Amino acid sequence: MMLPTHALLGLAIAAPLVVFAPELAPAALVGGFLGSVLPDLDLYAGHRRTLHYPTLYVVAAVPVVIAALLVATPWLVAAAFLFAGAALHSRMDRYGGGLELRPWEGTSDRAVYDHVRDRWRAPKRWIRYDGAPEDVVLSLAVGAPLWIVLEGPFRWLVGLGVLVGGVYGLLRRQLATIAPVVFGSVPEPVAEYVPSRYKHD
Repeated sequence: MMLPTHALLGLAIAAPLVVFAPELAPAALVGGFLGSVLPDLDLYAGHRRTLHYPTLYVVAAVPVVIAALLVATPWLVAAAFLFAGAALHSRMDRYGGGLELRPWEGTSDRAVYDHVRDRWRAPKRWIRYDGAPEDVVLSLAVGAPLWIVLEGPFRWLVGLGVLVGGVYGLLRRQLATIAPVVFGSVPEPVAEYVPSRYKHD
């Protein structure tokens, strides 16, 4: 699943607070957004393994969510939704494609690393690959109600997510062809940080 879809889902899990606890909604939205983006910061350093914890984020979220329910401070609410967003992202990556340059070919059996079981979990491919038409449709389906419910900078964040996701979806297959050309010629000190799947056609 592409990052804009994850980001929109992170906002979506926090959006009910706009109605039920509007004074805490901004903290929840920031936490949900940051948490849903956080796992993909490992893109160039062991992607879907270094910062993806499908089980441990859930374990970490439970006590923080309980604490936020008991003592609803903005910081605790933000932390609760940060862990919840990161858990949702990490678990949902299993329902997408594998960890390869052309995931529509279905050649990888690696979706996300499970640190508890100490092994890679296989992709289910419900969304065939990041940027697939169904991925774009999901981002639109999540983004449309968010655009209506949210206001101010959060609404513009939703618009940006939908726009970036749509453009990425249109270009996704072409990017797989361009990546080896671009990343295959980077200087050696930088090349060691480029995932091997980007260097070879």
